[in-house]
Amino acid sequence: MRILTSLAAMCAALSPVALSAEELAETAARFGALESVEISALSPSGTKLLYVSPGDGADQTIYVVDLSGGAAPEPITTSNEAMARITDCQWANEERIVCDIFGMQKVGTYILPFSRVIGMKSDGTDVTRLSADTHNARGLMQDGGTVLALDIEGEDGRILMTRDYVKEDKANTRLANNKEGLGVDLVDVASGRSRAVEKPNKMADRYIADEHGRVRVMSVSDRSGGFEGSDIRYLYRPQGSDEWQPLSEVEVEGSRLGGFVPTAVDSAKNVVYGFERQNGFYNLYSMPLDGSGSKTLLKKVDGVDVSGLIRIGRSNRVIGVSYVTDARYAEYFDPEIDRLAKGLNKALPGSPQIRIVDASDDESVLLIQASSDDNPGMLYLYEKASGQLSELLPIRDQLEGYQLAEMKAVTYSAADGTQIPGYLTLPVGSDGKNLPTIVMPHGGPAARDEWGFDWLAQFFAARGYAVLQPNFRGSAGYGDQWFGRNGYQQWDVAVGDVNDAGRWLVSEGIADPSKMGIVGWSYGGYAALLSQVVDPELFGAVVAIAPVTDLNLLLEDSRGYTGYEARRRQIGEGPHVAAGSPARHADQFKAPVLLVHGSRDVNVSEAHSKLMRDRLQGAGKSVDLLEFDGLDHYLDHSQARRIMLKRIGEFLDTELAK
Repeated sequence: MRILTSLAAMCAALSPVALSAEELAETAARFGALESVEISALSPSGTKLLYVSPGDGADQTIYVVDLSGGAAPEPITTSNEAMARITDCQWANEERIVCDIFGMQKVGTYILPFSRVIGMKSDGTDVTRLSADTHNARGLMQDGGTVLALDIEGEDGRILMTRDYVKEDKANTRLANNKEGLGVDLVDVASGRSRAVEKPNKMADRYIADEHGRVRVMSVSDRSGGFEGSDIRYLYRPQGSDEWQPLSEVEVEGSRLGGFVPTAVDSAKNVVYGFERQNGFYNLYSMPLDGSGSKTLLKKVDGVDVSGLIRIGRSNRVIGVSYVTDARYAEYFDPEIDRLAKGLNKALPGSPQIRIVDASDDESVLLIQASSDDNPGMLYLYEKASGQLSELLPIRDQLEGYQLAEMKAVTYSAADGTQIPGYLTLPVGSDGKNLPTIVMPHGGPAARDEWGFDWLAQFFAARGYAVLQPNFRGSAGYGDQWFGRNGYQQWDVAVGDVNDAGRWLVSEGIADPSKMGIVGWSYGGYAALLSQVVDPELFGAVVAIAPVTDLNLLLEDSRGYTGYEARRRQIGEGPHVAAGSPARHADQFKAPVLLVHGSRDVNVSEAHSKLMRDRLQGAGKSVDLLEFDGLDHYLDHSQARRIMLKRIGEFLDTELAK
């Protein structure tokens, strides 16, 4: 357990000595702690709750609560694997639980992600592997399967899962698997035994089942040369037929998809729901599964993409759609759910956003989460028969009773007059004038910030900083024109917008220009570093967490992986590659830099931060690198985040006071 040893040593090295250092350590501990409820689910009857709660290190504990008897949560099992995390848990039936595990494994010089599915009784005993056995496989089986359906007609105790078939070697036997490709199996959740219901297809990427557990949609793509293809074909099955028929064709255009992308099937209506771009924006459509190819527009929103389906319960019934303008909005197709969500929004303090997390089999009991910008969230149980709403668990118990800052949507002018949307968080009790300030560009680059609780922004606000999170050009969610060629090929536009956020804060009197820093994670860290290349005088300190520092190195990171061609298309070729690689311009930096990186980062290798450190040191610049042994891109480790926040706080307080 090298990670725990190294973290303990760092904790000792950073022991607070003064009152201000003690306050910083306490604030870092509060905001660095992971969500105390990471995953939650209701049993089919609605009488039992399971939830997953992390510890201070790599540990995660699964708890089960008997809601009918008012019993205390019972810990049933704890996972303590630094290289693997529980990412989902569901009730397979009233007695057994199914959990997804995602991890990493070093194979030669590569760090490869993998997933596995396991089952267990609701008391934590009788653990069973539900992913296929790989003991005799000739190659690696990274994909352990995806649960497509929990309830299958006539198949009690079985679930539907995808399976990545890999050829096997077995001497002197005819039992070796000689099939390849992605198929679908029916898996017994108690024994782990399975039988194929969909033969493997080497071209298949994905399957979609209806609410009864019947596979109705399949996507296939060209994987010639071992790389992901650029075009996807979707096929469907008509009702009462096992024959595949063409449904739609989708062209992959960077991170934007051209064509109808199926998402969910409703067998009662015999339709598939999906998203398609029209006039540069994603809209939601339904299409009948009858070969007609006709589509019905269900939702479009001027100026933004429609981004998600809202689904409920064990059958994943489609009940609505969501999109983000200044905040995330939900529009429910189900009138009863719509009335409930609106009523809860009005009844609960602060008019929070309402999310239906899970439901009992008959949807008479709902698991609901309510949260907002200054409320990390509370988990509630709603019983339709009585209309009773009961508090269950705070999503972040470390912040219970802690007054948090409000976030508001703002716009500012870029240098060319374009209005850039973003979110401004001011310290509690502040008049919003002449403050130490952080500009915090988001990761991605095909991502965006949105209104709601943000643990990093809240940490800085608690330390007295104003925080502006810009949705610069290249962000997702605002359509094709805003997305452009995204943040690498048009890095100058994106970083220009980020720097203009800082200039706007100064012009509005919000920021003290002598106490302004920039902090970013992943692509945000890349933008933070490039801000020095564009304007070395603007920010007095730079923090880059898991940043890209050289575009050629980013491409090389993906060589040997199936996503190499997609990455090559994303980065492109031309003079922007050298110009947009901050490690090649270390001599232009004036502000001190703090780099943070995990050694097992498969998104952006730690080599990026080491290269940046070496180049800055070689140019005689101020730089430090905080490394976390064994952690990945997201640093999902409360102790590590606590250390990181404390170090960032010390760095910013020191450098911006000069």
